[in-house]
Formats: sequence, C-alpha cells, structure tokens
Amino acid sequence: MIERLRDLGASIKRELAFYRRVLQHDRTPRLAHWLLWIALAYVASPIDLIPDFIPILGHLDDLIIVPAMVIIALRLIPDDVIAECRKAAENP
Repeated sequence: MIERLRDLGASIKRELAFYRRVLQHDRTPRLAHWLLWIALAYVASPIDLIPDFIPILGHLDDLIIVPAMVIIALRLIPDDVIAECRKAAENP
C-alpha cells in the first residue's frame, strides 16, 4: 500500500514537472498555453460554473471541463515539444 502511494506521488510529481516544462517551452502555442493556465486556475478557483452543492452535476463539471481543456491544449502542442518535455521531466 505504501509503495503504491509512493508511485502515485512520483507520478504526480513527474506530470507536474512535464506541464511546467510545456508551459515554459518557447514553441508551445499561445492558445495551448492559455488553456493550460485556465485549467489550472479553474481547479484552484473556488468559483465553479455549476456549484458543487448540486448533486452529481456540481462535481461532474470539474471532471469534464478541466480534462477537456488539458486534452485540447496537448493536441495543439507539436509532438516533438511534448516528447522533449516528457523526456526532460522523467530525467531531471
């Protein structure tokens, strides 16, 4: 159980390093850059499009909006930039 938590922590750390490198890369398109920042702000913001006290829908918007913005942003970024940032995040 402890080992799985360590693996999860390491995975989250790698993903955060990857997204930080993508945001800092000079070839990341401006729209992708903005989408990633908006997704981060939406997660951190206490303001939701659909309030969380509404059953199911309140949390469903978080599970749909944020991943959709991240997926769209990643599709806009050239593959070689993603590969470069992924490799750099895995080998700090």
